[in-house]
Amino acid sequence: MLALALVAASLAVLAPAARGSQLIDRDARGVKLQVNAQGMALLTYQARGVSRHVLAWGAINALAPTRGRNQVKFSLDYAGGWGAFRRAVWKSFANVCGPYTGPPLAWLVTACTAPDGSHWALQSWRRGLRNVGLPSTSWLESAWELHLSHWDTDLPALEIHTDWAYRRYDHLFGSYTYLGRPIYGFRVTRRGAPLDTWARNIYVDTYNSVYGSGWQRENSFLSHNPTGTFCYGFYPGQNNSGRPPGTGTFYRATAIGPGVAPDVFWQDKAPGPYNRELDLQLNDLQREFFAGDRLCKPN
Repeated sequence: MLALALVAASLAVLAPAARGSQLIDRDARGVKLQVNAQGMALLTYQARGVSRHVLAWGAINALAPTRGRNQVKFSLDYAGGWGAFRRAVWKSFANVCGPYTGPPLAWLVTACTAPDGSHWALQSWRRGLRNVGLPSTSWLESAWELHLSHWDTDLPALEIHTDWAYRRYDHLFGSYTYLGRPIYGFRVTRRGAPLDTWARNIYVDTYNSVYGSGWQRENSFLSHNPTGTFCYGFYPGQNNSGRPPGTGTFYRATAIGPGVAPDVFWQDKAPGPYNRELDLQLNDLQREFFAGDRLCKPN
């Protein structure tokens, strides 16, 4: 145990700073996940024609938003250029992680469950797509991001309902929580990009819309501080692009998990023709959701 602790300490000194708690790489192929008895994960994959080995350790679950602190994140060590000593670490890596027994996950690449009952997972999805169905103009926009998570709690909860805005436009509203507490950040740009380790965007896709057939990115938006709630209407001007709203037949949403908890997913059909009785019921539900939220209200 002491020897492994010393190895981990050495790797931590030499590792590049991790820019995110979950993002590992992009467009990875042949992904393999192993976890040893000391809680260190070894990820092996191909990316851009090179075999890569990444060690990850030191994080589980997530903290509730706390001003003045950082969210938990993995220590990451990218092993592609290791010397003989570090190469020996991953070549002698003893996997103890068994078949995955956790809850279903969207965008799943591979997962396993460790002897201590905690779960590890790798998910991959296209987070960087341009809004309003615009074609990608760079590799980063179209790439499939590979995200790593480690948890032993319930999953984050992305709850979304569909109704109508102004009695004619499709509308989404909901909340993003973890263990019953809202997920939100303290520092964001004017355009809604997170500037801290707490804030999370909800990425919404639309199916068979004016943007084209199949799934297209409609928009992304933040869960609100301090409620963790949000709302989005498919009406002209909402996406600030000059393009028509991407009203579709189905909608789906993905959000990066807080800390190193898994990414979560929602999907449902569009609300269909306006139903006044149902809309009034859902307006009452919105009032419950948006108590304390100054940015959303029933309409």
